[in-house]
Amino acid sequence: MTLLSNHPQRDLIRLQLSRNIVLRTLKPRIFAELEKLLEIIECKKGDLLLGQGDHDMEQYFVLDGILKRVVANQEGKEMILRFSKEDDMDTSYAAWKLRTPAPYSIRSVTKARVAKLSMEAWGEFLERHPAIKGDFEYEVMHLMSEVMSHTITLHLLDAAGRLQRFLRKHPDLYERVPMKELASHLNLSAETMSRLKQRGKIQAILAR
Repeated sequence: MTLLSNHPQRDLIRLQLSRNIVLRTLKPRIFAELEKLLEIIECKKGDLLLGQGDHDMEQYFVLDGILKRVVANQEGKEMILRFSKEDDMDTSYAAWKLRTPAPYSIRSVTKARVAKLSMEAWGEFLERHPAIKGDFEYEVMHLMSEVMSHTITLHLLDAAGRLQRFLRKHPDLYERVPMKELASHLNLSAETMSRLKQRGKIQAILAR
């Protein structure tokens, strides 16, 4: 873990952060204020960034690689709610505001580089800058809506329909997310995913 200000690749990381969906409108003065708070972490595949039930929470900005948001039941069965990649972010802001435990985990799907800061520091930063707070809270609501739509999809669409929707919305992730992880996200068995692939369903959708 290294502060952005001390990182040997800080110029590259600043460029990556300037493209982030939440930070891209920041003025240089405000961006300079934020970067003093950011730590850079290097994640291996499968690393845990946030545990379901945690009270200590952080804000994450993805620089390289892919993260997943995962929820598990008492029996340990997991469901992947969403993936986040470069220029995206993940957060437990709603739980932090409500003073409730994190309702899901956040893990790395691939090797990843992430900029992070504590939720307390992020919350204080947002209070100092109402414009970015509005943009960020809009994005949080968008993510919640995205997760809700995905959950509804699992009930309404068959296997091929779920896959088609994912490929239509996230065509760039298909080649990057391991098939096992994608099957979990779509609530499909590995065997069903394999059958869809063998029947040419995936190639047909990508070719459209």
